[in-house]
Amino acid sequence: MLSKFKRNKHQQHLAQLPKLSQSVDDVEFYFSPADFRETLLQKIAAATQRICLVALYLEQDDGGKGILSALYEAKRQRPELEVSVLVDWHRAQRGRIGAAASNTNADWYCRMAKENPGVEIPVYGVPVNTREALGVLHYKGFIIDDGVFYSGASLNDVYLHQHEKYRYDRYHWIRNAELADQMYFWVQQHLAAGRAVNRLDNPGRPKSPEIKNDIRLFRQELRDAAYHFQGNADNEQLAVTPLVGLGKSSPLNKTIFHLMPCADQKLVICTPYFNLPAVLVRNVIQLLRDGKQVEIIVGDKTANDFYIPENEPFKIIGALPYLYEINLRRFLSRLQYYVNSGQLVVRLWKDEDNSYHLKGMWVDDEWMLLTGNNLNPRAWRLDLENAILIHDPRQQLAAMRNKELELIRTHTVVVKHYRELQSIADYPVKVRKLIRRLRRIRIDRLISRIL
Repeated sequence: MLSKFKRNKHQQHLAQLPKLSQSVDDVEFYFSPADFRETLLQKIAAATQRICLVALYLEQDDGGKGILSALYEAKRQRPELEVSVLVDWHRAQRGRIGAAASNTNADWYCRMAKENPGVEIPVYGVPVNTREALGVLHYKGFIIDDGVFYSGASLNDVYLHQHEKYRYDRYHWIRNAELADQMYFWVQQHLAAGRAVNRLDNPGRPKSPEIKNDIRLFRQELRDAAYHFQGNADNEQLAVTPLVGLGKSSPLNKTIFHLMPCADQKLVICTPYFNLPAVLVRNVIQLLRDGKQVEIIVGDKTANDFYIPENEPFKIIGALPYLYEINLRRFLSRLQYYVNSGQLVVRLWKDEDNSYHLKGMWVDDEWMLLTGNNLNPRAWRLDLENAILIHDPRQQLAAMRNKELELIRTHTVVVKHYRELQSIADYPVKVRKLIRRLRRIRIDRLISRIL
């Protein structure tokens, strides 16, 4: 049983977070990628003061082109608009995994700048580490005028459901001038003006090795770059708290750690890649021992964006969904007793050949975490992450929150026993051989920390 002292420690952390008062009428939930795309385009077209889009990537495909073209049109119509885009430095300058780095997203940004003389939209490349595998820009948020459109999605065809396939995420519009200001000023000060940050729409940008030392210093600075603001809400009203973090002991990680044990009745977790840090696994186990309910909604391995169908050529990256399934199977085998009792519910999401990218937490009917954080060791240690924590003590958002969870569960099946998940012996031959080889040299542990 969690001691009263420890429980109070967790609750005190949440109570002491600075909170910004939020009007319930200014929170909107969107429930599909197509709605996300259409609404984002509408808000870009209607912006009057500022647009700042931050995402892992803005891709050169129909979906990405629609967004960037909309930004140029908005700036052309209203030259006074402050418009900026921030994406990961490394990701923008390479092709997709396994593809050659020709005609990259950065090359496209340069072409768009050249094709639109007199209409300047800076595209900043943010290098969170010297190598992409050791950290990326995973900060999320689309700041438009006095609101924030928050989603874990990046900007391309599949996230925007531009064509047949979609990648499912969460989408929330929060109109709150103070929240938008805090996020906007933080991005401008710590990212756009960062010492290692360079314009990707400039063909004369430096090469990564040339800014290696600046990147290292920049990463150290990001570790200390928290939000600093005075809250204007108490613990009895609807409120929002922006959080940011890089590294194991970041303010965001501390809040996630303290949030989980505060569940009086139920904790719900969404993550696309099941690979929880050990400290969060311990939190889950303690909640179960204390008689609480835990529900985990994770993507089926075939709904993973790295999954490669058996009829397509195999690449090493295609082993990742199987590694995540191995983690889940091992986790369930340890906790089968709680699965049998109904305390622990694990759902697998699958909708034909679409993919699943949801992240977040719901604690009772009181707390809701909007985040791009995958709740895995990589997010915990390597990537720059952020979140918006919503405190809803009077359950003013209950109807929308319940609708969101119901829709997330629509394409899920409940795992009743860990043996319902495939074991390594059931995997395709190439996957099986690769995983056993990785295990022999113990590199699978390293992979789990960086992917």
